Order: sequence, then structure tokens, then C-alpha cells
Amino acid sequence: MELRPLRAFVEVVRQGGFSRAARTVFATQSTVSKAVKQLEDEIGAPLLDRAGQRAALTPIGEVVYRRGLKLLADRDDLLAEIAEMRGLKRGVLRLGLPPIGSSTLFAPLFALYRRRYPGVDVRLVEQGSDQLEASLRAGEIDLAGLLLPVAADFDRIPVRREPMVALVTHDHPLSTRPSITLGELKDTPFIMFEPGFSLHRIILDASRRAGFEPTVAVLSSQIDFITELVGAGIGVAFLPRMIADQRRRRGVAQVLLDEPGVEWSMSMAWRRNGYLSDAAQAWRGLVLETFGDR
Repeated sequence: MELRPLRAFVEVVRQGGFSRAARTVFATQSTVSKAVKQLEDEIGAPLLDRAGQRAALTPIGEVVYRRGLKLLADRDDLLAEIAEMRGLKRGVLRLGLPPIGSSTLFAPLFALYRRRYPGVDVRLVEQGSDQLEASLRAGEIDLAGLLLPVAADFDRIPVRREPMVALVTHDHPLSTRPSITLGELKDTPFIMFEPGFSLHRIILDASRRAGFEPTVAVLSSQIDFITELVGAGIGVAFLPRMIADQRRRRGVAQVLLDEPGVEWSMSMAWRRNGYLSDAAQAWRGLVLETFGDR
């Protein structure tokens, strides 16, 4: 059912005649009459009893009028809501952020976004980078913070690049070295992030390229817990230098990891050629405004 003939019919009833309705909808009386006839033909029954001087509603016409008022009101509400969303007075941003580094990189950006667009509902998903990639590809989130390498079906804005450091106890034989390789740590148990975190995959793949399978002592998703385990002498852990500097602990040394292809490179990514709502485009624009020159 087209809404234009329905609007004409409703105005005929509201205004009490075709001529007044025509002035309301800015059309000729003939156009309004044809629109009402079109609606009657579509429904297959007369809506107005035109026998008297003033057209009266038939029983079916009463139903169409009552329902038509609601349909037109819903249509107006829909257009108003879309207009609000396009003006970012309302909307939803589905954002995926990894636990590692987000507090430093994205918390200030998040606060700025909330100040600019207080009416937008931000639905935050916090997962490891590999898990976020799967959620982004499935369309469950609009944008995500992902570590390199980013798959070819995503576009991205580079955010931050950091070298990796090994965390060892101060009394570890290699703790005073300026840099260290994974091969030199192969006899030390590894404390690693859980599968689903890109750092798990990055360290595991690099170890295998170096010719060994690491002994994994603990898997965790908590940075502070991992750091405490290093201090307790459980093994060696690996963090981006920026994050390690924020989690310094007595008894734990940081040694630069000198390993080809092992660094922490964060990007904000979205599906290439995928739909982005106005709220999502506003977040992407803010990321570009903040990190676009990197």
C-alpha cells in the first residue's frame, strides 16, 4: 500500500471534504479524488459514502482511517528518528576493543566521542584481537582495534606501533642484556596470553620460526596477573613496551625483544565496502582526526 493515497484519504476525512484536503496536501481536488479512488480500488471496497452532501465513512473506511492514522504517524516517527540518527542525536556504535592498550589509546578518544555525541548508544565488546577480527567479519561490530597483520578484506587506520619487550626476573641470567632473542629464551617457560589474543599467535609463530616450541607455563588474559607471575619466577612474558612501562614491578626487568616480525602494531579496522552507520563513521572520523598522521 502506497502512503500517498492513504495520506490523501486521511486528510479528506480530517478536513471534512475533498477541496479542503486538497489545500492541506498542496494538490488539486481532482488529484485528491483520484488518490482516494486508487486506495479504494486497491482495497476492493468503497471507503466513503458519497451519497450525501458530505462524504461519510463506510465501515471499512472507518477501519482504514483508524489504521491509516497509526501508519502515517509511524512513518513520521520513522523519518524523525532517521533524521536524529543522521544528526547523531541518536544511534548505536558497536565497537570492539582489545584489553591490551585500549586504556591508553582509546579511553581518551572514547571520552571525547561521548562528549560530542551523548545521544549515541556505545555498545563495547572487549576481546582479544583475533576474536575481534572474527566478530568484525561476521558483522557483529562496526569497527575494531586489531593488531597487524590485518586481513585484506578490512580497511584500517594505523594507531600505534610499539616494540615488544621480554619480562624476566631481575636475577635472570639475561636480565641485564640490552636486547634478547626468542631463541635465547627457549629454555625458560613462557607466560602467554590466551588463544584469541593476537599476542599469543605472534609469540607462538615467532618461536616456531626460531626453531622451537615454547613450554607454556600459564595462559592468562590479565596483564597484571601475568606481570606478577613473572615476578614470582614462573617464567618469561612478553608485552608491548608502552604497556610494560605502565606495569613496572619491583623484581621484574624489561629486555627489548630483538626478533624479526615481532612488534605490536595497533590499527582501527572496518569491513572494506561494508556499511557503516553515521555513528560508526563519526568514530572512524575521530580516530582519523587523532591518529591519521601516523
